[in-house]
Amino acid sequence: MFYEHVTGLLNMRELEDEGKVMALSAYGYAPTDGGNPLMDLFEVEGTTIRCRLGPLALRRFLGRELAMVPSEQFAWMAQRALEKAVTELVHSALRETGMRRVVYAGGVASNIQANLKIRELPECESLFVFPHMGDGGLALGAALSRAVSRGASPHFALGDLRLGPAVPGLDEPAVAAAVEGSGLRYSKPDCLPKEVARRLARDEIVLWFQGRMEYGPRALGGRSILARPDRREIRDRLNSNLKRRVWYQPFCPSMLDGEAVRLLEDGSAVNRYMTMGYRVKPEARAILEGVVGSDGTCRPQMVDASYGRYYELLVALKELIGLGVVLNTSFNLHGEPVVASPEDALRTFKACGAEALVLGDWLVES
Repeated sequence: MFYEHVTGLLNMRELEDEGKVMALSAYGYAPTDGGNPLMDLFEVEGTTIRCRLGPLALRRFLGRELAMVPSEQFAWMAQRALEKAVTELVHSALRETGMRRVVYAGGVASNIQANLKIRELPECESLFVFPHMGDGGLALGAALSRAVSRGASPHFALGDLRLGPAVPGLDEPAVAAAVEGSGLRYSKPDCLPKEVARRLARDEIVLWFQGRMEYGPRALGGRSILARPDRREIRDRLNSNLKRRVWYQPFCPSMLDGEAVRLLEDGSAVNRYMTMGYRVKPEARAILEGVVGSDGTCRPQMVDASYGRYYELLVALKELIGLGVVLNTSFNLHGEPVVASPEDALRTFKACGAEALVLGDWLVES
């Protein structure tokens, strides 16, 4: 509720734009914690966390504080207070249990900067954030709870999150029927990943529709918009023509495991689902300028061979530009849901000005 209030008071949409607040916080200045009046709002005792004010009093208090400072500074103050409370809670839980591995879920678990701070706690050996961390993950949680209540002990590897319904219509006759009469050209390249890599290397934006849709809020190579990660002008073009995100909210990269180790601090801590922030090594920030925030962090998806064609694309791109990384954002226009069918993909392609669309085995061009 605290972060919802902060979001609303900043004239953003509650339960929708909290990520923008987090991104805006990177532009605030960093006084000492003693100069931040939000730091004392929460108290942590063991594994219990309490706010010192009720919901209405809390909102009034936050409104008064916002009136005293610029918006970016208020966002920083709120983010810092959140990080302090969450890390204290995790620290207490680790101390009480003697455990060193953390699994974390809930709406606040989508705050990648707080997750970064948790992962960096000296006593935290590893952190796993459930990839559908908000209310959308309740369905799986309910199924697991029911299974346990009936005596089962479910254990399975989550693995690939492309768990959505199978998509009919990616075979040759169906693609032909979908594009017929649209004025679009289509072909079946001999090696699709290499062809897409060549186009990305030429600074093109490519819409990528492969197999099933991802489970959760992140684009992970099923429904993605792809571009080079090392061109600020491509990022800005993508923002102005397709996504219309606020200028201070960065895009995210998908990268090969080896590139994560090369480019990121703590890049050996594998994260497949874009659930936490990582610090980019200072010498790598220039070559990742399209996907790095002003604070030098990014939210990466680390990709191995299990991702099939998406992995092959990254390998091919590394051969061409020396960087096995791609800017990856969800396949939708601003204000619209993620595309769910070839027809959705074609309509979006015609509306957005991207150079190419991949539909299964097929490459579509204007």
